[in-house]
Amino acid sequence: MSPTIVRTLLVKDLRLGPRSPLVLWSLILPLVLTVMVRGVFGSLFDTQPRLGIADLGSSTLTAQAQLLDGLDVSLHRDETALRAAVADNAVDAGIILSPGFDDAVRSGERPTLEFLVAGESLASNRILVAVATLDLVRGVAGQEPPAVVEVVTLGEAGLSIDARMVPLLVIMAVSIGGVMAAAAGLVQEKERGTITALLVTPVSAIDVLVAKGLLGVILATLTGLVTLALNGGFGGSPVMLVLAVLVGALMMAEVGLLLGSWARNQNTLFTAWKGGAIFLLFPVFFYLWPGLPQWIPGLSPTYYFLQPIFELAVEGGTAGGVWLELAVAIAICAALLLPVRLAARYLEQQSFRAQRPPSAVADDDLHPTPA
Repeated sequence: MSPTIVRTLLVKDLRLGPRSPLVLWSLILPLVLTVMVRGVFGSLFDTQPRLGIADLGSSTLTAQAQLLDGLDVSLHRDETALRAAVADNAVDAGIILSPGFDDAVRSGERPTLEFLVAGESLASNRILVAVATLDLVRGVAGQEPPAVVEVVTLGEAGLSIDARMVPLLVIMAVSIGGVMAAAAGLVQEKERGTITALLVTPVSAIDVLVAKGLLGVILATLTGLVTLALNGGFGGSPVMLVLAVLVGALMMAEVGLLLGSWARNQNTLFTAWKGGAIFLLFPVFFYLWPGLPQWIPGLSPTYYFLQPIFELAVEGGTAGGVWLELAVAIAICAALLLPVRLAARYLEQQSFRAQRPPSAVADDDLHPTPA
């Protein structure tokens, strides 16, 4: 392997990379997936009631509402802004506090309190917000609530659905950047015939594979880190987290090199990826449903870099708690070097056969050289 040749090939791929739809897709994928998860799943599975308040008269009810536990309170500048938030389902319900509301309540009057409800809000959230609002009004009137509610949490607090989606976001970003960038680059070289032209020069097959693999590692690491940054998941061990992403990027790039060396064209590549990706991606389902047997994801090699990322980024773990899984992931990357080397020899043989006249290839098929 020649470092100079590898560097030249890598610079060429990096220069032409922005023109490739696949590279652009891998770069924007973290943003697209994060927006989908935060915007769709985050609001869909958010069970904390959301109350919007348009306070037109500096009511003490607003300050008391913000002190309540288990209620997400947002303030809106006027009635129009609150109605827009309720209509967009940004809050479950909203109340409009007119000027002089507190004085009217304390004097025994019955002022109108407009209670707006979002059409897509959960019925349970509507009830909780309504009850909390009534208790707040009683507080303004100086009345004691009819009962004191004490919230007792039993068992360990679970993670939110968007937090459990982080491994899915990371592996999608890393696999697209690592597997597909390396594999698609190789297949494109074979389809255009440029790899055969390269291998008749001092460039070796291992030089080509290393350059494509480095491109995949760079893209996968970049997209993986961007995904974690968008999801606020660097935790207290950022160095170890970056190492885990880098190891995952290397593993996916090696898989991409093997896949790209084997596939003859783009259709074969994407068919193989769609059929075999489940083996690499299935561990994410065990983060979404933690009640499933947790020994099963250990059957996939991707588990050994996903688990450290999950513990460090989501659960707030430390480097001491993830070193074993990370060591296994590094060992898997080392074990994949031999198949990658064999893939380089396979590419050289294919190129050699492509350079020979058809009659010579047919003659070799009829009269193979004795071993």
